This record gives sequence, C-alpha cells and structure tokens, in this order.
Amino acid sequence: MDENTIIVVSGLPRSGTSMMMSMLEAGGLEIVTDNVRTADDDNPNGYYEQEKVKGLNRDDDKLWLSECKGKAIKIISQLLTSLPEKNSYKIIFMQRKMEEVLASQKQMLIRRGEPTDRISDEKLARLFNKHLEETKKWLTKQPGIDVLYISYNDLFLYKDKLIEDIKRFLICPLLRTDMMKCVIDKSLYRQRS
Repeated sequence: MDENTIIVVSGLPRSGTSMMMSMLEAGGLEIVTDNVRTADDDNPNGYYEQEKVKGLNRDDDKLWLSECKGKAIKIISQLLTSLPEKNSYKIIFMQRKMEEVLASQKQMLIRRGEPTDRISDEKLARLFNKHLEETKKWLTKQPGIDVLYISYNDLFLYKDKLIEDIKRFLICPLLRTDMMKCVIDKSLYRQRS
C-alpha cells in the first residue's frame, strides 16, 4: 500500500461504513477516530468517526487530513467533494439496499426520541439516489481517487471474495483476513429488506 494515500470509507449514513472501518482495524490498518461518538444500541461496536471530518465542507484548514496518509478514515458521501485535490485517495464506498438504509435511520431516530415524519421515505429515497448518482459521476472524474464499491448486503453472503477484493484494491496483502471476517456479525444486520 502506498503510504501517501489516504484510505476513505464512505457511503450514506447507515450503509455499513462503521462495520467496514471495524473490519479494516481488525485487519491491521491504522484508523483515524477520536472516539467522541461512543458505541450505542445503533452501533454497538462504535461509529469510528473523527469530529474534524464534519467541517470538511466549510473549513479552509484541511491540513490535518494529510496526517491520515497510510491510514483509514470515515467520511460520509456528502462530504467527498470537499476532499483536497492535492492528496491521493482510495475510497471504499459502501452500498446498501435503500429500504434498509431508510429503515435503519428511522430506527435510530426512534431510539433517540426524534421525529421520523419530517420527510417521507419516498422523498428521502429520491434525494439519496440522486445524491449517489451525482457522487458516482463526480468520482469518475477525479484523477487522484480510486474507488471500490462494496455491497453491505453481499458482505454477509460473499465475505471471502469481497475481503480479497479489498486486499487487492488497497494493495495490502498483509491484511489479517481471518480477523476481518470475525467483524461481519449477522446479529447486527437488523434492518433487512
């Protein structure tokens, strides 16, 4: 693996990004997280977030991101267009069936006592799908970005193959695949379509 490359785990919220970060950590990669957002019922193994990421789209000072070279960091898909062009990135982009993403988000809001009827599932699905389409188009035009799309749903069916795909993509043959497989916990796959 090129130590000047930043590994980014991305996707919509509730698409499996935290699980992928946990897999990479178990595999032996150094991850970037501040542990400010702690594990809860929605993410029992943690969120693997870094608070600084939330300011990517409004923060002029993105120098901190260069400290992530050779490491993995989670950045939701809405913030990918704010990545500084001077760096090179390998993005593992998590995909999940839209109805499961919506159900998982709704369940999270219910647990937090927040309203779930601000926007209909149909409208939210349209917005998310449009965002994903635009993001994928943008990604194809970025010279310093390589992308591997991983299906959250398929990880539970074809974990051996997909973990090998990740190893090849990251050019990281020493990843501990046996440990990565242990992270894929079917008991946490709760919002199935």
